[in-house]
Amino acid sequence: MSTPFRIAIAGLGTVGAGTVRLIAENADLLAARAGRRIEIAAVSARTRSADRGVDLAPFAWEDDPAALAGRGDVDAVVEVIGGVGGAGEAAVRAALAAGKPVVTANKALMAEHGLQLAKTAEAAGVALRFEAAVAGGIPVIKALSEGLAANRTRRIMGVLNGTCNFILTEMEARGAAYGDILAEAQRLGYAEADPAFDVGGMDAAQKLALLAAVGFGAWVPMSALNVEGIAAVTLEDIRTARDLGFSIKLLGTAEWSGAALEVRMQPCLVPAGSALGLVESVTNMIVIDGDFVGQTVHEGPGAGSGPTASAVVADILDIAAGARRPTFGLPAEMLTSPEIATVGAPAAYYLRLALDDRPGTLAEVAAALGQHGVSIDQMRQTRHETEDAPVVMITHTCPRAAIDAALAEIGALAACRATPVAYRIETL
Repeated sequence: MSTPFRIAIAGLGTVGAGTVRLIAENADLLAARAGRRIEIAAVSARTRSADRGVDLAPFAWEDDPAALAGRGDVDAVVEVIGGVGGAGEAAVRAALAAGKPVVTANKALMAEHGLQLAKTAEAAGVALRFEAAVAGGIPVIKALSEGLAANRTRRIMGVLNGTCNFILTEMEARGAAYGDILAEAQRLGYAEADPAFDVGGMDAAQKLALLAAVGFGAWVPMSALNVEGIAAVTLEDIRTARDLGFSIKLLGTAEWSGAALEVRMQPCLVPAGSALGLVESVTNMIVIDGDFVGQTVHEGPGAGSGPTASAVVADILDIAAGARRPTFGLPAEMLTSPEIATVGAPAAYYLRLALDDRPGTLAEVAAALGQHGVSIDQMRQTRHETEDAPVVMITHTCPRAAIDAALAEIGALAACRATPVAYRIETL
């Protein structure tokens, strides 16, 4: 067997320690599949003394993650620190500058600077791989760039954040309020102490941008994404959606809308019996529509030590075996800067209103909707003991712009007690 492939690991948290463990436990399997042994030469982390549950004694230690790139006994650098502008980014840039391949799980870095980093890697003739940055253990980047490479991607849609999916499915299953389930997610380690990045939709939006780059060959700046989180979803929304045959999911969608690319991350209603509607807890799912293959569904654990380490090591194996595929499946110079759709494809919408319980209120609402071309398919008003009358409407298919204009007018009515809420209904 040929010379071992020697790696350095920057970051020894959940994913880094999982990567060390996987390489140790599956060493013979990895060697057989790569055609050479995978060995860890050096590691780096914030502190040496922490108990990470793995033996680090055989490996050299560097206090500065960027210094790993300069070691003569390192063939590739694995970056699992995360973040933009810090030690993780420094390690990636140092490795590429030294002409060494990089495997990263850093979705924030790749979503912000991935295009420029890909150009740097390709100019140096080295690989930059990021399977672990999107959907944890699901090999969706490989699916898009290899297995589905013969197809023109028509649509990518998915549940990409386990924290949000856990909260929404537990609210539905247990009838508990958002705040209670969020607190439980934090206790279980599914949500950070400051959960805004997850529940605000930005974590999933970064993953969606990377999927769009591979699937559509289009670079989408994060500032161009339409991002909405789940904090406004109420238990009453969950129950009403279920009664209507839907589940609520934080859904990422990228698809062509004419000549423009529509990229959105927002809570949506999906059919309860559909593949996406049945995704529970922290599981992720991505549905990809290709012009020749049709629809493929990719489901699995979206985070965690073992699943994410699995994705990291799969990228290491490819590089060790000599794979030199472009970062995003085609040369970075070929990625387009598409027009981003500001007007989404028409759809039906779920509307929630809180209105004064007095004669004439619904007529004012109906007039505002009608003025903007929004017609109602269904309407429900539940029993209530307060002056606020909760009203739910399902619209016929219409442009989002019409919904926004109508709700702006409704929100300004004296009879409107709270900001109206609108969720898109996806028929899939």
